[in-house]
Amino acid sequence: MARMTERTGLRAAEEELLPPADWGRGRGTATGVRAGWAFGALVAVLALGRTWAAPRIDARALDAWATIFVAVCVQALPFLVFGVALSAAITAFVPASLWRRVLPRRPGAAVPVAGAMGAVLPGCECASVPVAGGLMARGVAPAAALTFLLAAPAINPVVLVATAVAFPGRPDMVAGRFAASLLVAVLAGWAWLALGRSEWLRVPSRPHAHGAAGRLDAFRQAMRHDVMHAGGFLVVGAAAAATINAAVPSHWVSSAAGNAVVSVLLLAVLAVLMSICSEADAFVAASLSQFSTTARLTFLVVGPMVDLKLIALQAGFFGRRFAVRFAPLTFCLAVGVSALVGGLLP
Repeated sequence: MARMTERTGLRAAEEELLPPADWGRGRGTATGVRAGWAFGALVAVLALGRTWAAPRIDARALDAWATIFVAVCVQALPFLVFGVALSAAITAFVPASLWRRVLPRRPGAAVPVAGAMGAVLPGCECASVPVAGGLMARGVAPAAALTFLLAAPAINPVVLVATAVAFPGRPDMVAGRFAASLLVAVLAGWAWLALGRSEWLRVPSRPHAHGAAGRLDAFRQAMRHDVMHAGGFLVVGAAAAATINAAVPSHWVSSAAGNAVVSVLLLAVLAVLMSICSEADAFVAASLSQFSTTARLTFLVVGPMVDLKLIALQAGFFGRRFAVRFAPLTFCLAVGVSALVGGLLP
């Protein structure tokens, strides 16, 4: 028994004297073998998948998918970076007391004020998500921040000017888009205030800044975290939008334009699936001349508030439990309000 103990002690002492590469060789070898097998299996799956899928993929459809995917990413990335930078700046440099002075203390009154603030910030929906997260991190009521999230990409000056250019001689389209979008944003904020629960929403955390050096460091940390975090979800949303755009036959769209109800619902769904930036969607809506004014207005209202990349970004910033509840709520409000406002347009 004493000899066994002595041998065990000698073996432990020898392992301590050996370099890490020697005493971990057995464990590292087993891990390397498993990794090799996993890599070989992955290569085999990819090779077999290519052999099966290549004859079934139309080159034109693949080119269309790649074009739409790259276009969505390139179109949205500058606005995403702008929104992330603005969010980081709000977090690091704007004192929390400012929002208490600007916004009413009562969340119900703060909702329409936050919606009106959305008219000031030029940017698309990709920028509004991180900005809304930064507002929540600074103590703004979630309902008010979410109202700003919906209103900013839909009623800012750039979007309204683009709508006026896309619909020349139709100031009613500009006014209808502004009124419907702002009303939807405010109603969604009030609905979340009344029905939303704190456990459904993950408020993004932000580092506390102390002094000039601390503020710069907090700005850099928030920028790095949000760009890396939101960029992945943007790619996922862009891939989904490209897949839908390349897979939906165009003749399905044309055949449904004659039915008033179907056309509104169809353009609402297409706005979600196509995921066009709010600065450019007016030109797409203007080209859909076979559809009614109400249907095209629905396309313009739904798109900046509910699309695939926006849902993916919301899930990344605020959690999946939030996205699966807030996106359907916004979609239903946007369709209903657009139908009502569109019925008043000539």
